[in-house]
Amino acid sequence: MSDDIKPRVRVQAKAKKGELVEVKTLVTHPMESGQRKDADGKVVPRLIVSGFDATFNGKPVMSIKLDPAVSANPYLSFFVRVEDSGTLKLTWTDDNKQSWSSETKIEVA
Repeated sequence: MSDDIKPRVRVQAKAKKGELVEVKTLVTHPMESGQRKDADGKVVPRLIVSGFDATFNGKPVMSIKLDPAVSANPYLSFFVRVEDSGTLKLTWTDDNKQSWSSETKIEVA
């Protein structure tokens, strides 16, 4: 399953000092709620992306907890104010403590 997880990030590469930069993310994940049954009638175990963290130059930007009600392939969009050039790191973590990260550089002119 971990080979199927693909985080995608869209953010502008250049910004002005103090500008709000929009970050759009989507992670490919089935988000099994633990409520569905398979073809044999057995409950499919819960397995969701339960956490998301964003940092810019190592400083926290946001940290959220996701619940089973979030749809498959969760999409998030948020804004970050950038004062200096740096690296935006996004990390998704699931119930099994597996995690996936993506890093994007933003240059401030």
